[in-house]
Amino acid sequence: MPKSVWDKIAGEEAEAIVFRRPLQESVDFDITPMIDVTFLLLIFFLVTSAIDVGKAVELPPARFGKGMNPSLALVITVAYQGEATPPAIYLADGKVGSPLSENAEQQRSDILAAVRESVSAGKPRVLLKAERKVKHKDIARILEIINEVPDVSTYIAVFERD
Repeated sequence: MPKSVWDKIAGEEAEAIVFRRPLQESVDFDITPMIDVTFLLLIFFLVTSAIDVGKAVELPPARFGKGMNPSLALVITVAYQGEATPPAIYLADGKVGSPLSENAEQQRSDILAAVRESVSAGKPRVLLKAERKVKHKDIARILEIINEVPDVSTYIAVFERD
């Protein structure tokens, strides 16, 4: 009876079978042409697009603020005078007349008197206009004085200095 294959292998030293892994080729993806095309498209759209500078922009109305007529309110103007100097306070729309005294207590009494007079004249609104560089602490101090008078509506406006 013929020997089986296993008998032949067991009797003889069989050589180990070595499997080779396939050689891995390095795959390089050159994106230089894609970048060139992207830049060409960018240049094309920049050159061919027309910028409409003269077109008017329609801004939506403000949702949280509402305008008011300054002629129906007492206007207090706060003018910036420099970093080391306190701001000048005018009881008018703009830098009209002379500013209030730099003494804080005198300013407080003058502002309170003006607000009370305005309320008794039927103008329960105060418009506080301040130049852009006026510090918040100065505005807050004036607002505290205004709010001492009951039933006064306060509006704040910021304007650029000429």
